[in-house]
Amino acid sequence: MEEQKENIQAADKNVKKCGTTSSSVGDPVTPSRGEFGDPVYKEIALANGHINRMDRDELRLKLAELKLDTRGVKDVLRKRLKSHCKKQKLLVAAAEGGVTDTYYDFICVVDFEATCEESNPPGFLHEIIEFPIVLVNTRTLHIVDTFQEYVKPELNPKLSDFCTQLTGITQEMVDQADTFGNVLRRVVTWLQERELGTKYRYALLTDGSWDMSKFLNMQCKISRIKHPKFAKKWINIRKSYGNFYKVPRTQTKLSSMLEKLGLQYEGRPHCGLDDSRNIARIATRMLQDGCQLRVNEHLHAGEVRNVPSSAPVEVSPPPHNPRSRD
Repeated sequence: MEEQKENIQAADKNVKKCGTTSSSVGDPVTPSRGEFGDPVYKEIALANGHINRMDRDELRLKLAELKLDTRGVKDVLRKRLKSHCKKQKLLVAAAEGGVTDTYYDFICVVDFEATCEESNPPGFLHEIIEFPIVLVNTRTLHIVDTFQEYVKPELNPKLSDFCTQLTGITQEMVDQADTFGNVLRRVVTWLQERELGTKYRYALLTDGSWDMSKFLNMQCKISRIKHPKFAKKWINIRKSYGNFYKVPRTQTKLSSMLEKLGLQYEGRPHCGLDDSRNIARIATRMLQDGCQLRVNEHLHAGEVRNVPSSAPVEVSPPPHNPRSRD
């Protein structure tokens, strides 16, 4: 118990020091190479050493004292406390929900639902049947808007019983829906009305590579339209999560990410809008923990390519209506 108190007091001393360096709230978090010799980084390293020696109970106690979230496994809690200390050192942080992500003003979370069979036959063409977007303000860390429309499939207009049971999307819902091309035009209008890509910097975020590289790519071919430029680059949150929290790919499924962050799924699994909301909750938690989400994948000649962290930060371009392939 005494050792616990000593660890907490030592960490407390170093965490409290984190706000003493002068800086502007608008200054970037990431320093240039020459700045790493500044004494502030020695203080951060010292604080990190104390945090590394804290057990889970000590971490939760310290986080509670700082009015930070205490949910999650030990590695997540440690990362959260270190990130808090670093941010306090490098910025004169204001209140909760201050500067968190320096790359984008908004993040658009997209998680399509598509036609499927219980055992998809070889060459099965998935068609998008739900197009949801959840808009996250990276400054306030709040969901500020949503978009959702169902889509009428063209190649295989009748949904399988398995697809309806999995997604909750009924035959009547898609029969009454519009075609993908028209839905995509309304998506573009929705994005334009929010001045994304013009007034505000933004990026798309998905749970894996498949939404943009497989489902959207295939759907554009079916609908005879070109893959929209604004959807050719995105943040793969599974990759960001694994790299930030240092966990293997096997622990980056949606359910696993929520569980490790101490969160529970809210809504109906495989409802595109509900899935998107829960992915957004993971993204906001990662931003709170100090992760600077950035585009890490893009589509080139129909293939997914990695965007290295050493590359310049990429943003999504202004959205425009889809062009015909004909």
